[in-house]
Amino acid sequence: KSRVPRHRHTRYPNVAMDNILLLTDSYKVSHWGQYPPGTTTVYSYFESRGGKYAETCFFGLQYLLKKFLVGEVVTTAKIDEAESFFAAHFPPGFKFNRAGWEHIVKKHKGRLPLKIRAVPEGTIVPVKNVLMTIENTDPECYWLTNYVETLLVQVWYPMTVATHSREQKKVIAAYLHATGDAGGLGFKLHDFGFRGVSSVETAGIGGCAHLVNFLGTDTMASLVVAKKYYACAEGCGFSIPASEHSTITSWGKDQEVDAMRNMLELYPEGLVACVSDSFDVFKACSEYWGTQLKDKVTARDGCLVVRPDSGDPTTTSLKVLELLGAKFGTVQTAKGFKLLDPHVRVIWGDGIDYDTLCDILGNLKDKGWSADNLAFGSGGGLLQKLNRDTQKCAFKCSAVVVDGVERDVFKDPITDKGKISKKGKLALVKTEDGALTTVKGPRDDDVLVDVFVDGALVKECDLASVRALADLGPLEALPLPVWPRVPENGAAAAGENGRASGVKAAVSKP
Repeated sequence: KSRVPRHRHTRYPNVAMDNILLLTDSYKVSHWGQYPPGTTTVYSYFESRGGKYAETCFFGLQYLLKKFLVGEVVTTAKIDEAESFFAAHFPPGFKFNRAGWEHIVKKHKGRLPLKIRAVPEGTIVPVKNVLMTIENTDPECYWLTNYVETLLVQVWYPMTVATHSREQKKVIAAYLHATGDAGGLGFKLHDFGFRGVSSVETAGIGGCAHLVNFLGTDTMASLVVAKKYYACAEGCGFSIPASEHSTITSWGKDQEVDAMRNMLELYPEGLVACVSDSFDVFKACSEYWGTQLKDKVTARDGCLVVRPDSGDPTTTSLKVLELLGAKFGTVQTAKGFKLLDPHVRVIWGDGIDYDTLCDILGNLKDKGWSADNLAFGSGGGLLQKLNRDTQKCAFKCSAVVVDGVERDVFKDPITDKGKISKKGKLALVKTEDGALTTVKGPRDDDVLVDVFVDGALVKECDLASVRALADLGPLEALPLPVWPRVPENGAAAAGENGRASGVKAAVSKP
């Protein structure tokens, strides 16, 4: 009698992904022998050299430090493992710097002899300014500074998401201030991005970056990162009961209204969202929600959030509001714009990014509707449609010490003057008018602070302090975006489905 072998269910080990020697670009393994003889210090910095937005919201370094660099991260076993990898990866005769790593084990007990200074997370810094510096603290480990560049530069992702999210917050806040009440701003852009990103880790750190600016999320991994790495036990992010297409369409097309009725009966109070475009979103708004179920909607102690999920965002969102307004009625905000009955609102969660957000809100204001009627959900447009060049993030060496003499180091390629790097040791200081600017360091008034020294996290922040630094400030100072939007090529703004939002630019005014 044959038997199927029984195996204990085990999780496969995370081979090599926690080995600091392997978490770098391959060519860096060879750099230890390439610096000038007598080199004892290598000093480098990280900046946004420009990009889509004029300023950045710095965030995410603490996650990288805690996860990869803090504590005893170099062991003899990891050195052996790396040496085995390198032997198979590089040509015969390749020289591995085993002695350098063993020095860290013996002298520093496996802790990295580095000092990292950075701007406090959440700080808003104009582009082309230093955000972080790093240097070795042991002259024998001059090669280590840029060995960890690969890991540290990955701060580009949470920083860029935090920046991108905050710029969208500016747009929403400006329209809320111009057309209604900004009291609910924190819940106006909901993170739908978990399924649309490249990994669970991406979802966690990108989603947490969004939580710097907003309170709404369906990306559960972001809450894990916020709690574990940014000391946010409560109040990190929130969600509400909501349907998806399967929970509506499984009732059948002819029973769609019954599925919607079920949602109201399951959740008789509070916020509840229901996808409404499974078949005919306009019929759903006027005949189902606005007629057959209207009494149930208005009798609830709470708000129904209708979710269209297809069609041209600019025109469909307007038509949905008009249909719901005709059925449920509207009031006028203090700014003179139409606002739906408080029992019903709309969330648009399809194809949202910075540009579609501007298009939708610009069109609604133009047609007399308050921005407070709508919330937005964003997935790939929030967490995935970004790269390191979105804000042109770069890490460069700017100083070395050779034979006891400190030298400025820089690059100045004749083929791309946008890639000129900074010289010498750097500081970030405030000018008389409060603006941040980069100057030669060290300076007593440097905004950069020590965050990591010799394997230890010496300055820790929590999500609450990050949020406070990233706050928008007075909303009346925020300008409305130009609408209709005209892209750089001068043609009328159009999205992926070819919609045009206007023929020429016009500045919207409150």
